[in-house]
Amino acid sequence: MDVVFSALLLASMYGLVAIGISFTWASIGMLNLAQGFIFTAGGYTAFLFAEIASTYGLEGVALSVGLIVAGMLGSAVAGLAVGAVAFLPLQDRDNFRTRSLIATLAISLIGTQVWLIFFGPQNKPLPPIFGTGRTEIAGSGIGNGQLGAIVVAVLMLGAVILWMRSSRAGLQMRAMMMNPLGAAVVGVSVRTTGMRVLAISGALTGLASVLLAQTFFVSPTSGVQPLTVGLIISLAGGLGSIPGTVAAAGLLGLAEALTARYLQQSLVPFVLFGIVVLILIFRPRGLGGLLEDVRE
Repeated sequence: MDVVFSALLLASMYGLVAIGISFTWASIGMLNLAQGFIFTAGGYTAFLFAEIASTYGLEGVALSVGLIVAGMLGSAVAGLAVGAVAFLPLQDRDNFRTRSLIATLAISLIGTQVWLIFFGPQNKPLPPIFGTGRTEIAGSGIGNGQLGAIVVAVLMLGAVILWMRSSRAGLQMRAMMMNPLGAAVVGVSVRTTGMRVLAISGALTGLASVLLAQTFFVSPTSGVQPLTVGLIISLAGGLGSIPGTVAAAGLLGLAEALTARYLQQSLVPFVLFGIVVLILIFRPRGLGGLLEDVRE
């Protein structure tokens, strides 16, 4: 059961980042390599909130909720900043996908140096959001931090999907994901919807940053691995396919947990890349294409 819990935690955290990448690609055609920068922005925003909260003696539920909200807001703002630099000025230019890819890569590299300058190379811990105890499930124990992270991630993702299905703004996002040109023809603002997508994907990434910091720490390079694994999951799931991304997150989360448990942690990248290569060889459209074929 320990492996299952670890797999669920990894799948939910990396899945949030990967779904943000898929949202952005499917709606505006931008592969956001600055997602790691956005991830770190959420972690440091939550850290600053924790420092201020300790000054005023804030604790308990208010502190926990504040950390989550601060992390999501910080990453949402970072997502909008990325959009202001890599999306709005380039959206109507030729070769937008290539230009935005280079721009977001530059933001990621510059962002890492900015975090180093302002926060230094030391890891920054966040206060426990869900307490420090353990919960027994099926004869196996799981830390409250891990259990809470899994539950909150699933609930937040469900809330976003429900919002996309039931709200006008969500319908516009879905229209952009299905047919960007057709959505623009019927009056959907590409720029407004694109910035909204970047803010929402940033908020999901910020949530992952705060929740993952319950197990690890915040550092200038803490977004590198989530970005790498998020891209891998997005490719394996089929860029733009939300069901495929969720399936890929579960598969690769389980693979990482099993590899770290029974082999070596250093072998995890090789195993993950190997799985993605196999998926793309036999299913070039990723798991999302496989799920579409099953439904048909």
